[in-house]
Amino acid sequence: MGCLKNIFRAVILTLAVVGFLSLGGKEFVGGLINNYFNPSKDVMLERAKKVGDFSHINDEFEIEKAAGIMGYNAVVAEHKASGQKMFVVDSGDKPILTADDIKSESVEDKLQKALSKVKYQSISVDELRVTKHGTMHSYGKEVPYVKFEAKIKKLPIGDVGGIVSVADMNDEGRRLLISLNEKNKYSQLISEEFFRKIK
Repeated sequence: MGCLKNIFRAVILTLAVVGFLSLGGKEFVGGLINNYFNPSKDVMLERAKKVGDFSHINDEFEIEKAAGIMGYNAVVAEHKASGQKMFVVDSGDKPILTADDIKSESVEDKLQKALSKVKYQSISVDELRVTKHGTMHSYGKEVPYVKFEAKIKKLPIGDVGGIVSVADMNDEGRRLLISLNEKNKYSQLISEEFFRKIK
């Protein structure tokens, strides 16, 4: 009797699966999986709200990822035409860098120390050199930045240029702002346009 019961359950389960698949279940499950790994722009903007309001950025920028990484909330965006990458990291109670670090004369040492905290074996940054100090507008305020050049090893990129900035958010912690591209393709105008739109 128990064997007959198990056969009956297997037949019912098989019919249920076949019925589910014939009614479009495969497409439904495929759509769920695709939406999880490749969410829509609205879903990305919703996830990015943990870090800031990205709803005002231009269509020339695309938010690629918005997720928690190693205890930090982060957003990764790309300028579609140039391939320039922008990173916004909410460092919360564990600051990677501060605005005072960015303004200091020993900023290169502080950047090297920060890089050693988040160093990955697949990426190695060598010959980091700060070329300029400045300010830009982001999160509704003027924030300090440093422009840098560096050599990236273990990746096909080679020489990169970019900026690192920190926006102090008072009670909400800090936002680390990074923009970079290949050295000869980096554009400060693209960086400032993107970061200015974040509220």
